[in-house]
Amino acid sequence: MSAPFGHRLADAVAARGPLCVGIDPHAPLLERWGLPDDPEGLARFTDTVVEALAGTVAVLKPQLAFYERHGSRGLAVLEDGVARARAAGALVLLDAKRGDIGSTMDAYADVLRPDHLLAADALTVSPYLGPGSLQPAVDTARQYGGGLFVLARTSNPDAGTLQHAVVDGRSVAQVVVDTVRGWNTPGWVVGDPLPDPGAVRDVASRFGPATGSFGVVVGATLPELDVDLTGLGGPVLAPGLGAQGGSAADLRRLFGRGTAVVPTVSRDVLAAGPDPAGLRAAAERWAAELTG
Repeated sequence: MSAPFGHRLADAVAARGPLCVGIDPHAPLLERWGLPDDPEGLARFTDTVVEALAGTVAVLKPQLAFYERHGSRGLAVLEDGVARARAAGALVLLDAKRGDIGSTMDAYADVLRPDHLLAADALTVSPYLGPGSLQPAVDTARQYGGGLFVLARTSNPDAGTLQHAVVDGRSVAQVVVDTVRGWNTPGWVVGDPLPDPGAVRDVASRFGPATGSFGVVVGATLPELDVDLTGLGGPVLAPGLGAQGGSAADLRRLFGRGTAVVPTVSRDVLAAGPDPAGLRAAAERWAAELTG
């Protein structure tokens, strides 16, 4: 088993800064890069992004759907890209948003195993079949040192339809956050009383050796933070920077300076391609803004 994902993330952020860059090779972007919308174009795109960024960015976040749409050849491209990104020192967060029960969830979580063909460092998952549905993924992550980011409070326009619904006096989004806080509490399992926020050593100094391996997804474009992240004990993945309207100022407004936030940029960096130097320059601009 490798060191826990939270520890590896803290090390990567200390060495490279907190930026996460999404790898989203959708058909219009391939066209803008002058590439065909086929496995060959997908491979050229992925090779360029990995070569340009994997040696300097803390986290790369390939979107699984854009590889699956090309079938087995697309997945082979992703397998190669993940291996090369990790070899260059980047952590790989597979953006799959999986969510199911029992053996199916267990199978989805296999990508966190070091002997898997994808062998990602972390995986995004959806909790809307109930907190217990994700337990197989939690178990796999713990066994192999992987990480999970759970959809909690996303900023798409109709997210509140479900995430603001109230269960036993708490919003669904808050239940998700509290459950993840429990996962970062040694000995806690679903069904136990939720731990007090003080039971988890919060990452008050942002990333550090106490950073847990289980985090939540909270959009960077929310008008206000309407979930309590106190004592989460793990990182917050914050998508929505750049083309979606989010900024470094929004991160400070929503999370302050004490939360371990992994800010995610995709379109604003990828639009600088296909020139590798342009990709690196765009990522460096965002890295500088985020640490300024």
